[in-house]
Amino acid sequence: MDNLDLSAFYASIKAVYSEPGRPATDPKVLLSLWLLATADGIGKAREVDRLCREHDAYRWLRGGVPLNYHMLSDFRVEHQAELDEMMSQILVAMMSTGLVTLRRVAQDGMRVRASAGSSSFRREQRLEQLLEEARAEVSRLAKECDCPETPGNRKQQAARERAVRERQERLEEALAALPEIKEARAKREKKDSKEKRARQQEPRVSTTDPEARVMRMPDGGFRPAFNLQMATDVDSQVIVGVDVTNKGSDAGLAVPMFEQVEERLKARPGAGLVDGSFATREDITTLTQKGIEVYAPPPSPRKPPTEGPVKPDPKDTPEVVQWRERMRTEEAKVIYKERAATAECVNALGRARGLTQLVVRGTEKVLSTLLLVAITHNLLRWISLTT
Repeated sequence: MDNLDLSAFYASIKAVYSEPGRPATDPKVLLSLWLLATADGIGKAREVDRLCREHDAYRWLRGGVPLNYHMLSDFRVEHQAELDEMMSQILVAMMSTGLVTLRRVAQDGMRVRASAGSSSFRREQRLEQLLEEARAEVSRLAKECDCPETPGNRKQQAARERAVRERQERLEEALAALPEIKEARAKREKKDSKEKRARQQEPRVSTTDPEARVMRMPDGGFRPAFNLQMATDVDSQVIVGVDVTNKGSDAGLAVPMFEQVEERLKARPGAGLVDGSFATREDITTLTQKGIEVYAPPPSPRKPPTEGPVKPDPKDTPEVVQWRERMRTEEAKVIYKERAATAECVNALGRARGLTQLVVRGTEKVLSTLLLVAITHNLLRWISLTT
């Protein structure tokens, strides 16, 4: 990390040598600890704090500087922009030495279990009831803290008040998310049959993580999760783009990802390899117009064609027609096989580094976790490719 510009991590430090105040813990130490923990598949700040006291490797890396799990947790959340910039620096350095080529980039989505239970999802009426109870509890605890005769430790009382206030904030976020869920459901219901609409229940939101959504998982079950997106350079298996969404479908996510890759590296991928869930007419048209060849399996026709040539779909743009013709060739089929060999391998390594069940809540915190996974993966790939 000595060759990377980490000055942004130090910008928030107010205690400096020329001013009074206790010296701050070096951000480079905190960053190194998180990278080591991520490589070991550890995502909990409390666990990293424990290892810094008991494990020789973490104790050596810590070097005796003061830290606790609060400091580790806050560092990961508060330095998301710095982590994003660090990832870009690593990618630019690898591209300048020819390790990353962007000849072909594979994108895939990975649904990861959220830190919220299925039983935490509540309907609108119940959410409003819980919110009123939380507000009443906040008022009651605030009065107890102001009363000098109230028995108990004031620090404990303040902690209880903070916990209830945070619960109130989560309930408010849950209620605020309901209109978006209702709108998305209304769009789906237009395509559903009357029987299916009759079976659907009222929309629900989690009181633990209001941003989590119930998604179909790889095993066929439905659980609260986030959709983690990663774009990977095919030649080097280096992660060149990351994103987090609570959208269960991958449709419409290809263009933003390839735009992110171009912004990071100031270079445009030559080809994009995505699975069928990404292959919308709009995205294929936009990516082709940008000069990116799209390789994705065309959807199977609902009605098998009869004898004679397949009639073109009147909704297809010239770019989509070109894509369909390309995917009929044997060369395109061979190229598309690289997607699974690239994306699925990186997904497996991501799960080995902690992306099996999230231990943080909210899209922003999940993105910070994913950035750490991507940075750790890229640094290890850098070492592997240069040794």
